[in-house]
Amino acid sequence: MRLCDIKPNKSSLKKSKRVGRGNGSGHGTTSGRGTKGQNSRSGANIRVGFEGGQMPLTRRIPHLKGFKNTRKKEFNIINVSVLDKFKDGDTVDLDFLSARGLIRKKENLLKVLGNGTITKKLTVKANYFSDSAIEKIKSAGGNTEIIFIGKPKSGKAGLRKKNTGNDNAGNTNI
Repeated sequence: MRLCDIKPNKSSLKKSKRVGRGNGSGHGTTSGRGTKGQNSRSGANIRVGFEGGQMPLTRRIPHLKGFKNTRKKEFNIINVSVLDKFKDGDTVDLDFLSARGLIRKKENLLKVLGNGTITKKLTVKANYFSDSAIEKIKSAGGNTEIIFIGKPKSGKAGLRKKNTGNDNAGNTNI
């Protein structure tokens, strides 16, 4: 095989549309632009969304104030009163609750709130707890475990000064 033998695939070569070369070509007379109108003229450059002077769709529909937060955290919320229905010694987490149909979306975070009372000794694993929920679960003899998302931030690791590579800046005895 030589360099002169290399050719591109036939499917990759698409001939450009040649317009205005007679009616036999299928693109003669009006050259595929249709008859009359702004788009058939030369120099027609109409911006996106322009509807010929009619009030555009983007201005006809109502707009609500404010904005939609795209980074909003969505939670599956469970109250302590719901946890009281389970047996002593159960480990309650996202999978446990979804198996019983108590949460809607498994991909959302789990938050336990302190509404109601609890008498059972449970181990509850969730992303977030309210202070009252932790207090009620622990007073019933249970445990709470926080599930971290991603890497948990360590204490002073972020406060350390980075090495600039200029260790001998004040040393003149080199």
